[in-house]
Order: sequence, then C-alpha cells, then structure tokens
Amino acid sequence: MKLLHASTLRLSLFAAAIMAFWAVLFYYAIIAEINDETDDSLENYAETIMMRSLGGEELPSRSEGTNNQFFMTEVSDDYARTHPHVFYEDRNVYIAEKKEFEPARVLTHVFQTEQGTWMMLEVSTPTIEKLDLVEAIFVSMVLLYSVLLVCIVLTNYWGTRRSMRPLYKLLNWVNHYTPGRKNAALDNPTKIEEFMQLNEVVTSALKRSEDLHEMQKQFVGNASHEMQTPLAICIGRLEMLMEDDAITEQQMVEVVKVHRTLKNLSKMNRSLLLLCKIEGGHFENKVMIHFDELLSTIVPDYEMVFEHKNITTEVVCTQPFKLSMEESLATTLVTNLLKNAYVHNVAGGRVRIVLTERTLRFENTGIDAPLHPTEIFTRFYHTPGKKASTGLGLPIVQAICQLYELNIRYAFERGMHVFELSKDVLGPDGR
Repeated sequence: MKLLHASTLRLSLFAAAIMAFWAVLFYYAIIAEINDETDDSLENYAETIMMRSLGGEELPSRSEGTNNQFFMTEVSDDYARTHPHVFYEDRNVYIAEKKEFEPARVLTHVFQTEQGTWMMLEVSTPTIEKLDLVEAIFVSMVLLYSVLLVCIVLTNYWGTRRSMRPLYKLLNWVNHYTPGRKNAALDNPTKIEEFMQLNEVVTSALKRSEDLHEMQKQFVGNASHEMQTPLAICIGRLEMLMEDDAITEQQMVEVVKVHRTLKNLSKMNRSLLLLCKIEGGHFENKVMIHFDELLSTIVPDYEMVFEHKNITTEVVCTQPFKLSMEESLATTLVTNLLKNAYVHNVAGGRVRIVLTERTLRFENTGIDAPLHPTEIFTRFYHTPGKKASTGLGLPIVQAICQLYELNIRYAFERGMHVFELSKDVLGPDGR
C-alpha cells in the first residue's frame, strides 16, 4: 500500500471514530437539555398543585385543556419511608382526550399534609419520542458526517499528495538512474526541510555508487587489457613448443592442456573487456540492423559446426525484427544466443528462431527442467555439466539489451528453453 493511501485510510478511520463519539455525546447532551427544561416545568407545575392542596384551594382540572396531567393519591407511611419523595422518569401515559398512550416526562412527588397524611402527586407532560429523535439524529448525522468525511479525505488526499510531490519526483529519478550511464541531474526543488535532506542523502549515495562503479569498470578493463598481451605471448610460445619434435608425447598432452586453459582465459578476458565497453557506453555508431538478414548469414555457420549433434534449425520470420544499434554488438547478441542454443542442446534436438515486429525469440531443447530465470544472467554462472564455458555469454546479451532498452525474458515452455527479446518494456511484475 502506498504511503499516501495508508495515511488517508488512517485519517479516515480516525475521523470516523471521532465523529461517531461526538454524535453520541451530542445525543446525550440534547436529551439532558430537554429533560432539564421539562423537569423545571414539571417542578413548577407540581409546586403550584401542592400549594393549592395544602392551602385548601380548589385544584385545577386534571388537563386544563392541555396534555399536562396530574394525579394525587394518598399513600401509606411505609410507602413514604421506602420510596424517594422526588423522582423523575420517562414513561408512556394515557391521554384521555386522545384515547392513546404517549411518551411523557413524569414527576412523582411525595409530600405530607398538615394532618400528617402522606400524599403522592404525579404530574406529567408530553415529551418527544426519543426513538424518533435517535433515528432523526442518526440519519442527519450520517448524511452530515458522510459529506464531512468525504471532504476531509479529499482535502487530505490532495494536500498530502501535493506535499509529497518532491518524494514522488525523487523516487522516479532514482528508478530511472542507471550507474555508468549519462543520467540527468536531479531537479527537485522543495521548501520542506526533510525532503531537502533526503535529496542530499540520495544524491550523495548515488554519487558514491557511481564512483565505485567507475572504479570497478576501470579496474576490470585495465586488468583485462594488461592481461591480454601476456596471454597472447604465452599462447604463441606454447604453439611453437607444440611444433617442436623434441618434446615427448606426455609433455605434448600437458602442453595441450595448458594451451586450452590459456585460450579459455583469453576468451574470458576478451568477454570482460567487451562487457566493460558496453557498460561504459563506448558503442555509439548505430545502423539499422535487419535481424532476419543477420541470421541468414550466421545460422549456416553454426549448423556446420554442430552438425555432429544433428540439431534441426528452423527460422520463422512473420515480420522483420529491426533495431538501430552498433553492428558488431548486433552480431555479438545473435552469436551468443545462437551459441547458447546449440551448446546447451541435446543430440537430435531442435533450435527454433521466431521473428516478429516487436520480438526476437530463440527456442531450443536441452535439459528437461527450467533454469533459474535470474542466475543464468549472472556473470560466471554455469549450468550443470557446462563448466567449459566462460559464463559471460548471457551477461553480455543482457548488457547489450540494457544498452538498447530491450527486454530479455527467459521461460521454459513445452519442454523448450526460451529466450525472448522484446522492444516492449515490462513492468516490475514481468507483465
């Protein structure tokens, strides 16, 4: 979940809880105020009746033409001792004029006359139906709070998103930053102190990463370049030694082994040099490459080299796959993928190459199990039983794809190992 959505959700839940709590308090405050006003009116009404009763005056009629009512009855001493003398309650009372029960506020007052008789006076006045009030308040509050909540959420979302704009801009810049490439400078002005510090920390970290990356490239490139000449000298001397008739057969076997090892080391050294050049962006000359034509010149050579494996090769071109790139890198790209398809194939296997306008797909038989989709592009990774390879073929392919913004995907489909180059940039989930 995004930070913006998480903060908006938390604020919404908090605001909803606060408003619900306030609604309950609001309801009880209204009820308390209504009861207080009603109780004052009942108290005055009861006092008037008691004063008339104690003074021997005529009592008013029970309703006085209104819904206010009173009832006075004599009670025992026990009742007077065991019950409160003043008691308020909500109760349904019968209204004779309307011939129905209605909710009312009732005051019960127990008092003693001059003769020592205990009397109980009940006065009542109609009041609001509290269930109806609850429903009315609930409906009103739901409507009001819904509007308020939507306004608060939208305002918070807009304000938070606007405040976090420098963060999104920084994330986008970091996401498109590639060490070793020409990257645009960070243009992220902000007045928020935390974001200013974050900009400085991120740019400093990437600068250190860039420096380390450059040092690594220079070290690998210089080391590979310096090793190439002595390797070539050693290989030449071994080849001269192999032509010498004075060495024994056992010595010849050992010399051949050393010669093979040095040849592999030289090959690996050249691959490392090529990787350094690709990552350093040293290939800038571009021409339009027609891969169907390039394959037509390279595939026959591999068919001849691996003729002993009886591998069937099929090239299917539904539409030409074209790309503007360095011609030598295009040859390296196709050569490495073809070599991978033949070397890791089985006797009597198949190689199928499919070209469309957007994709270049290499399929080949091999071990009947999928390979690790990420480790195969790791430098010096070897598939089981193929220790003789340099382990740099597919990393070089990946580096070339990154240089020309191609996506490369590995899959194991219907018993075939598939490497697909696509001009469409995939998302983080591979779709």
